[in-house]
Order: sequence, then structure tokens, then C-alpha cells
Amino acid sequence: MSPFLGNLIVTALTFIYVFGLVAVMNFCVNRFNLPQDISRKVTHIGAGSLIVFLALYNDLHWSKYLNVTILIVWIILLIQKGLFASDEDEAVKTMTRTGDKSELLKGPLYFVIVAAICGTLFYKTFPGIMAMTTLGWGDGIAPIIGSRYGKLKYEVLSSKSLEGTASMFIAAFAASLFFVWLIIPSEFNVMRIFLLSAIATIVEACSPKEIDNLLIPVVVILAALTVI
Repeated sequence: MSPFLGNLIVTALTFIYVFGLVAVMNFCVNRFNLPQDISRKVTHIGAGSLIVFLALYNDLHWSKYLNVTILIVWIILLIQKGLFASDEDEAVKTMTRTGDKSELLKGPLYFVIVAAICGTLFYKTFPGIMAMTTLGWGDGIAPIIGSRYGKLKYEVLSSKSLEGTASMFIAAFAASLFFVWLIIPSEFNVMRIFLLSAIATIVEACSPKEIDNLLIPVVVILAALTVI
């Protein structure tokens, strides 16, 4: 099989995965009354896990950059849906906290733009993988745990809990260990992963809502490129 065809098949799988994820979350919201804040964060984690497909791309052919095709499609969709979608739209139900379509133009859109940058400028690099794992898993798990089990509250720029912050670090660290090992095993370094996960956790703890989807990956990438 040619590298181009192989990469094209992997790209098709990313479309099946992402649209399937949104459809499943929409089904759970409608059928089982899954809270929208939970569906939003499960979608967030699932989107962050999209990087698993990077392990399947052939790096010797330019078509490796087709990995961001699904992300470009979703950048367009999120803008369109954020401006014009109905309240019954799948994306509105699964990716917003309150059902307000304008939320799609904030956190979800920032997330997809960051993922597209990590899939091109930082394709299969340690900073890019760390940015996506800490953002996808760490920032995905933290609000789920914090909103339901958080008792020890604190506030910097927004209200957080120590339980949510601890889960942020654990999820970011564990996911980073796995994805770095899977995608770029030559870069596997437990101490670097530990330190960057800690930095991501501090940034999340100090970030206002929505902006953390930008601040976490930016700080993690800068730290990975400069000091860690």
C-alpha cells in the first residue's frame, strides 16, 4: 500500500471517530438525559484522544498532514453552528454547558484550533503531544470530578476545587505517559512529563473559564521548548 493511500485511510478513520463520538454523546443526552456538562467534557476528552491516530500515519509522505483535515472541517462547522445552529443541533447539545450555541465559538473552537496547530507545526513532537494530552485529558477530567465531588474550594480567577485540581494532574500525567509512549517513544521521559503535567495543572487552576483551552497548551508548549 502506498504511503498516501495509507494516510488517506487513517484520515477517513478520524472522520468516523469524531462524528461517531458526537452522535453517541447526542444519543446519550437525548435517551439517557446525560447532563450537558458531562457530554461536553466527554467530547472534550474524546477529541483530545484523536491524537491516537497519529501513531498510524506514515511520516515519510506529505499526506501525514491530512491528520488535521477533520479539525479544519470542525473549525468551519463550529463557526457555522455557533452563529446559526438551532437548539436541537447535535453540537449544541454535546459541546455546550447551557445549550447556548454561542459557546461553540469559545472553548470548543479554541480547542480545535489548538489541535490543528499541534497536528501541523508540532506534528508528532513532544511539546505538541503534551499540549494535547494535558488539555484533552487533564482539563477534561478536572471539571467532572470538581463539580461533583469537589468540597475543598478555592478561587483565583474562577472557582475551583482541590479535588478537581488533583484529578487534573493525575489524568494529565497518566494520559501523557501513555500517548508519548505510544506516538513518540523515543521522547519518553517520566520526569519531563511529570513537570509539564504539574505546570498544566497550575495554569488550569489559575485560568478563567474558556480561556484555559488556549492558556494550557500555549504554556505547556513554551515550557517544553524552553525550560523543560
